[in-house]
Amino acid sequence: MIIKAKTEYKKYVLHLFQDSNISFSFALDWCNYMYMHGLIRYTEIEKDQEFKYICQFSCPYVQDILYTVFVKDIQNEHNRNVLALEPADFLEDVFNGPTLNMPALLKRYKDFLERLTDNGSNPWQDQPRRKTDCHLTEAVGHFHLYFWLKMALDDICTIMPEFPTGNGKVDIHIKCKPDKKGLIEVKSFVNALKLREGIVQASNYAAKSTYSEITIALFVPFTDENVLNQLSMSKTINNVTVHVVPIGQG
Repeated sequence: MIIKAKTEYKKYVLHLFQDSNISFSFALDWCNYMYMHGLIRYTEIEKDQEFKYICQFSCPYVQDILYTVFVKDIQNEHNRNVLALEPADFLEDVFNGPTLNMPALLKRYKDFLERLTDNGSNPWQDQPRRKTDCHLTEAVGHFHLYFWLKMALDDICTIMPEFPTGNGKVDIHIKCKPDKKGLIEVKSFVNALKLREGIVQASNYAAKSTYSEITIALFVPFTDENVLNQLSMSKTINNVTVHVVPIGQG
């Protein structure tokens, strides 16, 4: 199963982790291949008063196994030589408030990426890119961030990825003792209008999950700090605070 998922159709497997509305057709080679090898199935949905078939992983077990495989596959081998956190960092500003301070936590992730660069490593090299604009796919950032969170917090918190459901999703749940939790939604920057739309969607996701805060980890295809600072913001919508933390991908 794993070998079959790592063929030339790997990018389609990654896409399934971020989009719950991918059309299914036996006329598409990748759909046919993955269906015949038991990786995906199809289901019928009604959208805009029309019925269509969409792709799904064949079962939760297959989805979980492939996610674990690709998290390890997508992380750069050189990451092992760089600590997830600075040795004397006790994360006080992350844990000392009434809720987890997710922007402060993502600042550590950005620092980790800088240390990777200083070490001569590029975690984005040779990773899947979109055909439309050649930018990295959203799944690349999702997997790499999840990998870092596991390294940084695995003995302290529970890190739980959540997959697309068709009704909106929160990408990563973090739960820590005694009773602190946080939400991270991973997005790729397209333009300012899409970002504004994403902020509203994120507030709705958080409200449905009874959270008062949510943080968007916004992966952007540039590293200019002046531009990144312009994209960094916090907005309150319907009593939900949405933080946007831009993360440059060089």
